[in-house]
Amino acid sequence: MSETPLVPRLRPFTSTIFAEMTALAVRTGAVNLGQGFPDTDGPEAMLERAQRAIGEGVNQYPPGPGMPELRAAIAARRARFGQEFDPDTEVLVTVGATEAIAASLLSLVEPGDEVTVFEPYYDSYAASVAMAGATRVTVSLAEQESGRFGVDVDALRAAVTPRTRAVLVNSPHNPTGTVFTRDELAGIAAVCAEHDLIAICDEVYEDLVFDGHAHLPLGAFPGMAERTLTISSAGKSYNCTGWKIGWVCGPAPLVGAVRAAKQFMTFVGGAPFQPAVAHALSHEDAWVAALRESLSDKRERLSAGLADAGFAVRRTEGTYFVCADVRPLGFTDGLQLCRELPEKAGVAGVPVQVFTDNPDRWRHLVRFAFCKKDEVIDEALARLRKLR
Repeated sequence: MSETPLVPRLRPFTSTIFAEMTALAVRTGAVNLGQGFPDTDGPEAMLERAQRAIGEGVNQYPPGPGMPELRAAIAARRARFGQEFDPDTEVLVTVGATEAIAASLLSLVEPGDEVTVFEPYYDSYAASVAMAGATRVTVSLAEQESGRFGVDVDALRAAVTPRTRAVLVNSPHNPTGTVFTRDELAGIAAVCAEHDLIAICDEVYEDLVFDGHAHLPLGAFPGMAERTLTISSAGKSYNCTGWKIGWVCGPAPLVGAVRAAKQFMTFVGGAPFQPAVAHALSHEDAWVAALRESLSDKRERLSAGLADAGFAVRRTEGTYFVCADVRPLGFTDGLQLCRELPEKAGVAGVPVQVFTDNPDRWRHLVRFAFCKKDEVIDEALARLRKLR
C-alpha cells in the first residue's frame, strides 16, 4: 500500500489551519481569536423552542427537503432581499452552509470542469472543488488605496475559459470583511450571463454588515435568478453555529440537483433545531439588529486595539473578522507569526495566506475574530501590546 491511502486530490486537506491554531491556543492558554464562532448564545425564545421540540419528540428524521415551516420561513426571509422562491421546490434545508456548498459542487460540476473562486477563500471551498474532481481557478481580490479588498471584474472575465462551469461567490466576504458593491456584483452577473455560468453564492454573513452597507444577493440581479444558488445558514445570524442548520435556494432544477447529492451525504439533520430556526427567522429581527450593533462596536474595539498594538488594520464592512497587516511590527510572514503568537503574546489568530493559491500576495495579513465577549477582546489586546 502507498504511504497514505487517501486519494491524491484530498491530500492537501488532511488538516485545517483552525485545528492547528486552536490546538496551539489550548496548549498555551492563548486567547483564541482565530476561529469564527461566538461565545454567547442566540435568542432565548429560539433556544426554548429547540428544547421544547426535543421534549415533544421531534427527534426522528425530518422531511428530506426540511420541515415545511422552516422552508416557508426561509422563503419569506429571502423575499425581503427581493428573491422569490417556492418553499416546496426551490428551498432545501442542509446540514449547514458547508454541506450546501459541497452538495452544490458535487451535483453540478463534472471532473475536468473549472470552478472560479475569489481568493482569499473559505477553506472548505477548495476541498469541495477537489471532491468534485474539478479544477480550482482563483481570482484575487484587489487591495484598493482605501485598504478595502474589491472585486476585479476584468480579472474574473480573463479567468473564464471554455471549461469554466461555475463561480463561487462569498459576500459578505470571509476573511477580508468586504461587502461586494452593486457595481461589483453587476460585473460578476454580466460575466456569468455572458458565459452561461452557474453562480454558487455563500451569503452566511448577510445580516452582519456595518456602516450603512447593504447586502445585495447576486441572485436578485437581472439574468441571475435562473443560474444562481443562494446559500445561507442560521449559525452566524443567531449565534448557533453548532446546530448546523443551513439552506440552499434557487430554481427548482438546480435545487433538485443539489438534493440528489445531499440526500446521500447526510440525508437529513437537526430535527429539533429546525422549528427553532423557523421561529428565529420569523420573530427575531430585533435580536439580529442588536447583534449587528454589538458586533459593529466589537469591530471598532478590536480594530482600535490592534492599531494601538502596532498593526496596520484594514477596514471591515461585514462578517466577524478584521484583517491586520503585520509588517509595521517588523514581521513579514503571517503564518510564521501565527505559529509563534500563542507563545509570544498568548493570542491565536489565523494567517490569511493559507486561504489562497497565491500566498505571497497575502503573506502580510492576519485575520482576527471579534465575535467574542468584550472582556475576551480586551484581554487579547492587552497581550498583543507585548509585540510593540
